[in-house]
Amino acid sequence: MTISRRKLIEPQITPFYHVINRCVRRAYLCGDDPYNGKNYQHRRGWIVNKIKQLAAVFCIDVCAYAVMSNHYHLVLKIDIEQQQKLTQEEVISRWLQLFNGHPIAVDFLKEGQIGADKQQALSKLVAEWQQRLGSISWFMRCLNEEIARKANK
Repeated sequence: MTISRRKLIEPQITPFYHVINRCVRRAYLCGDDPYNGKNYQHRRGWIVNKIKQLAAVFCIDVCAYAVMSNHYHLVLKIDIEQQQKLTQEEVISRWLQLFNGHPIAVDFLKEGQIGADKQQALSKLVAEWQQRLGSISWFMRCLNEEIARKANK
């Protein structure tokens, strides 16, 4: 039985992880699909570009990767020190590179400050986003979701 990444990952023990993701039902991720005769080589660029984008946003270093015909491998290192050193502004700006921002966070970046009533809500958001920026599960979610949407399109 499989175990969720959240329960397997202990960055305090080791920051390095080998992650594999594969296609289902004989689907081809890249290369020539012998079942339907189509070539999906163009998807390799999607994956490599997305990995580079996510490595620049997340506090996760990509040590190595390999994109195969129906799966890919990543060797990732969680950079706990970098994650903990992020300022509130850095967390928000990184998060907004991937997702639509919460109105409070967008206002904070535009104006440089917000009212005391909104500060507590912003602090909770930033703490949650900062934790996610060091999460392999969130890294993989962002990578897999975009690739799957493009491939399904």
